Amino acid sequence: MAWPSGPRGRRNRRGRLGSDADRAAFRALHQASLASPALREGLTATSAERAVRHLRHLLGTPAMAITDTDEVLAWDGAGHHHLDQATVVGLLAVEKGATRTVDRGQLGCDEPGCPIRTGIVSPLVVDGRVLGTVQAFAPTSTAALVRATEEVAQWVSGQLELAELDAHRNRLIEAEVRALRAQISPHFVYNSLNAIASFVRTDPDRARELLLEFADFTRYSFRRHGEYTTLAEELRSIERYLLLEQARFGDRLQVTLNIAPEVLPVAVPFLCIQPLVENAVRHGLESVDQVGHLTIVAHDRGPEAVIEVEDNGVGEDPEKVRRALAGDASLDSVGLGNVDARLRATFGDDYGLVVETAPGAGTKVIVRVPKFAPGVTP
Repeated sequence: MAWPSGPRGRRNRRGRLGSDADRAAFRALHQASLASPALREGLTATSAERAVRHLRHLLGTPAMAITDTDEVLAWDGAGHHHLDQATVVGLLAVEKGATRTVDRGQLGCDEPGCPIRTGIVSPLVVDGRVLGTVQAFAPTSTAALVRATEEVAQWVSGQLELAELDAHRNRLIEAEVRALRAQISPHFVYNSLNAIASFVRTDPDRARELLLEFADFTRYSFRRHGEYTTLAEELRSIERYLLLEQARFGDRLQVTLNIAPEVLPVAVPFLCIQPLVENAVRHGLESVDQVGHLTIVAHDRGPEAVIEVEDNGVGEDPEKVRRALAGDASLDSVGLGNVDARLRATFGDDYGLVVETAPGAGTKVIVRVPKFAPGVTP
C-alpha cells in the first residue's frame, strides 16, 4: 500500500517515530547508557570525568559536579569559579546524608552572565554509606529539578553499588585462584625435582629440558595478570605438568590428547582445566597398580567447546564428589568445587562441572564453555 503524499503523510511518518515524550525518554536512556560504563568502574576522578558530561545532559542544567567525601572529582559546564563552593556544600550533604538546596546567598558571585544561582546537592549512597554527591546547578531551583537530581543520584548510586559488587566478585575470584595455587602439591614439586635430579648424570639433556618445563609450569601457575586465559595456554601448561609426571611414573602413566584446533582460542577462566588433570593423576592414578591411562579431549560442539578429562583410576564415591562440588573444604580434592564455582560465576549455572565416577570405575569430568561470552577475553 502506498504512503499518503503531502503534509498528512509526513505527520504519519513522524508519528511512527514516537511522541515527544518517547523521544525524550530515548535521549535520557541514551545519556544514561553513555555514563554507565565509567560509573561501573567505581567513584574516581577518572570515572567521574567521563560520566559528568552525560549526566549534565541528562538533567539539562548549565553545570554539574560530582564529588567524593572530600573534594570535587569532576565539573562540567559553566561556572568553574564555583568549585570551592561545590566542595563545601558537598561536604555538608555528605555529613547530613540528605539532599540539600543551595540558594543564591551561598552561591553568590560577581561574574557577569554566570548562569549559576542555585544548586541541588544529592548524596550518593551505597549500602548505607555516603560515597559522595551529585550536584546540579541552574539559574533557578524547581521541585521538578530537585526530584530529577535525586533520581539521577539514586541511579548513579546503583551503578556504584554494581561496581562494588564487581570488585568484590573479582576479589573472590583472585582469592580462589590463590587458593588453587596454594594447593599445588609440595609432593609434586619435590617429586618433580627428584625426577629431574635422577637424569642429571644419566641424561643431562633431558634433565635440562625437564627443568625448563618445570620453570614454565610454575611461571604459568603463579602468574599475576589475567582472570582468563585461552584453552591453548591452559593445555600447554597441562602438557608441561604431564611431562614432569611422566618423568616420575615412566611407563606407568599413559597420556592421550585429542584436541580440536578450532577450540584452542576459546577463553576460559585461568586454572580451570589444570586442577582437573592434577586431580586425575593425584587421586585417580597414583594408587593403582596397573598402567594409568589419562585422556584429555577437547572438541567443538557448535556454540560451545567441550573438554573431557578421563582416567582409569580408583574412582570416587559420587556423594563425596557432590559434596566437593558444593564446596566442602574438608575433602582432599584439588579444587573441584573451586573450578565449578568459577565456571558458574563466569558463564552461568548451566556451565558447572559434570562428574561421572564410581568406586573402581575411574572418573570422567566434563567441562562445557561457550566459545564466545560477553566480557570474557584472555
